[in-house]
Amino acid sequence: MHALVATIVHHPEDARILHRQIRALVDAGHTVTYVAPFRECGVTPWDQVRSVDVPRASGRDRLSSIRAARTVLARLAPEADLLLFHDPELLLALPAKRPVTVWDVHEDTPAALRTKPWVPQPLRRPLGGVVRGFERYAERRMHLLLAEEGYRPRFRLDHPVVPNTTDVPEAPLRAPGEDRVVYLGHLSRARGAHDMIEMGRRLRDHGVRLEVIGGADHGIRQLLRDAHQENALHWYGFVPNDRALRIAAGALAGISLLHDTDNYRHSLPTKVVEYMAHGLPVVTTPNPMAEALVTKRPEGPAGTVVPFEDPEAAARAVLELRRDEETRREYARTGHRIAQRSFHWPVQARLFVKRLEEWVSEANAPAPAIPRPRAPRQSGRPHTAFSE
Repeated sequence: MHALVATIVHHPEDARILHRQIRALVDAGHTVTYVAPFRECGVTPWDQVRSVDVPRASGRDRLSSIRAARTVLARLAPEADLLLFHDPELLLALPAKRPVTVWDVHEDTPAALRTKPWVPQPLRRPLGGVVRGFERYAERRMHLLLAEEGYRPRFRLDHPVVPNTTDVPEAPLRAPGEDRVVYLGHLSRARGAHDMIEMGRRLRDHGVRLEVIGGADHGIRQLLRDAHQENALHWYGFVPNDRALRIAAGALAGISLLHDTDNYRHSLPTKVVEYMAHGLPVVTTPNPMAEALVTKRPEGPAGTVVPFEDPEAAARAVLELRRDEETRREYARTGHRIAQRSFHWPVQARLFVKRLEEWVSEANAPAPAIPRPRAPRQSGRPHTAFSE
């Protein structure tokens, strides 16, 4: 099977797209052509895939990326058995003649638009309605994969879920330490960037460093640079997922300070699963799915929950974990055990690849032969429309 995978919004080394889905396809012996903004992101593509560069869509500058993607996809689609795309923007770039097409739905886009700083406030809700119309159009004309069970109510039909799980090592690389905490993932106001900066300032005075690993929205980058300069935190910028997890290993805790928004209310933050998989206690806001995973599993708690938009409480929770080594290590052991049992990506990888293979096979199956009607038996007398 030849899979054409496309994104113009996500970083080419996005963990879900590259490190999970494309890796799963390559490991299963399939050919992959990957369309992504390699040059703008300074990424060297993998040797195992054919790479095609396109401009990145960011902020309000999206039309030029969509036009470029439309040209590229029209050229490449006839060569592929499957087109797997990851951005709602690409619904505007799909060629008329294309193979089996799958949209991997990463987020609740209408809800996410209400927190995007590049979308003018008066347009956020109307645009959400437009996107929902596109979603209804898409599910009638292509296959959908959902990243969360919580996305099901948005759609009228039933679609398979490929959750954001992760590779769980047999044992964490290092036990949790006591002098640094980490945040892994993209940064925005709604993801708690301002809260983390304030938390970092408080922790600095106690000898604990906040390490922030991930890209950031345009309006947040300068704030992070300033905080880095004043030693309130250490900002790495974007780091490929495998390397980022090695950096995170051995931290005192992993941080997730999402705000209480519609987009996050029914989503499980992947970073929380990754922290647990790598033996880090979790400090999270009470996002319902994160709270349930961290504090309400039968295996026991894997961290602690702090109020929304309360950097003081988050700093206190970190310092309490620092003082209590036994609890810190118990959270780490429990989190790793939960991740091993329920969130190991290779299990999902097999189901993901199998589902795509089945859709391609179904599309290429020959149509069942329609039996030709038998000719009526002729009587000895010719039959005409006017015979009596």
